Amino acid sequence: MGGFFAAALKDDCVFDLFFGTDYHSHLGTRRAGMTVYGKNGFDRSIHSIENSPFRTKFEHDFHDMEGNLGIGCISDYEPQPLIVRSHHGTFSIVTVGKINNMAELTETVLEGNTSHFLEMSGGEINATEMVAALINRRDNLIEGIQYAQEVIDGSMTILLLTPRGVYCARDRVGRTPLFIGKKENGFCASFEAFAYLNLGYQDYRELGPGEICIMTPEGVTQLAAPGKKKRICTFLWVYYGYPSSGYEGISVEQMRYNCGANMAKRDGLTPADIDNVAGIPDSGTAHAIGYANASGIPFSRPFIKYTPTWPRSFMPVLQSQRNLIARMKLIPVHELIQDKKLLFLDDSVVRGTQMRETSEYLFQSGAKEVHLRAACPPIMFGCKYINFSRSTSEQELIARQIIQDEEGEHVDRVILEDYCNPDSDRYKRMTEEVGRRLKLTSAGYNRLDDMIDAVGIGRENLCTYCWDGRE
Repeated sequence: MGGFFAAALKDDCVFDLFFGTDYHSHLGTRRAGMTVYGKNGFDRSIHSIENSPFRTKFEHDFHDMEGNLGIGCISDYEPQPLIVRSHHGTFSIVTVGKINNMAELTETVLEGNTSHFLEMSGGEINATEMVAALINRRDNLIEGIQYAQEVIDGSMTILLLTPRGVYCARDRVGRTPLFIGKKENGFCASFEAFAYLNLGYQDYRELGPGEICIMTPEGVTQLAAPGKKKRICTFLWVYYGYPSSGYEGISVEQMRYNCGANMAKRDGLTPADIDNVAGIPDSGTAHAIGYANASGIPFSRPFIKYTPTWPRSFMPVLQSQRNLIARMKLIPVHELIQDKKLLFLDDSVVRGTQMRETSEYLFQSGAKEVHLRAACPPIMFGCKYINFSRSTSEQELIARQIIQDEEGEHVDRVILEDYCNPDSDRYKRMTEEVGRRLKLTSAGYNRLDDMIDAVGIGRENLCTYCWDGRE
């Protein structure tokens, strides 16, 4: 995923930029960076945050940098911000999104042997540099940003820092958010609205899909009006968003309560069936509270997440290492496990590896029954838009593995749609097989219609691609 923050103030912006960027640390685990512009021109710093948090890595930069305009980012993949010199002048750029047609765009940019790429991420072209190269193919920055967003297959939200201000451009169908905050001496732009509240900013506005503005210490000027089509990522509420976040006026924490409550009503379980409801920390916790409140089944915490040194379960790049860290972080409370019938809520089931190991451990620790409910439907398609899952193939998804085993290697769209239908026999058989493979007493998923109801905005405004393949 990734997140960003920008500030345009009448005085020095580094304090706000430092802490505003740090507030996005839940969105990425590999790279972070800041660029400021002031009397000495552009000043940039990028560090790895895989083994140390943002504040630790950037504390020296915090004291050394100065400027009244700045952009910062947390990135899961490519190093950024980049500083680019072009016919538009010098600018710095950060992006959040995903490019699916990188090879095609590379050929387009390299036509005529007049361009080249310098920044490489794991042997591949840095996606943010590609965005900059596409912007530079047009006569001005506004047309360049619109051109980049038009030709990219995927999604792309952009912050671009120039000496005159910060250009803010939300993805053309709004798959990721972009908020503007205001205080007495200037403005900020942020992926997460909560990131600026403790810095003294008030909500100013949320950019619409495809909207472009320029932000200066004096004001925010619209340069391109928003479009009408919107497809914001539903998974922001289910998993990615911090509990204090909100998108399109909908609270993340409240959505998760609603989500859990809808699953409880659908299940119809009571305290006679289950001893305790628990969440897989941290993102499953709010779903579990909603389920417990609606069902009357007591909420408990049979696992406590050890967070002082391991704030994220998927910091390492290798999946096997992430699984090991995830296990090491969850400390059991045996008194809440022994002889209990437990129902766990998790945000999703992707590969299922961690949950299988968790269920085995719970039974070994004396649990009588272990049930699982996922807060979203089975994930059927790899995300094309925000790098949600690092799966190299859709066949790494447990739901697709089961479908392949049942139907063969080549499955047509009609059959896939039947597996997406929670009222079909295929769906029920798949869910039962998930429970068997994860060694659970039972497994269940939230229905897509119940999840959308928990968000509370029209389905036409939501991206549900990873569950139903809907563009």
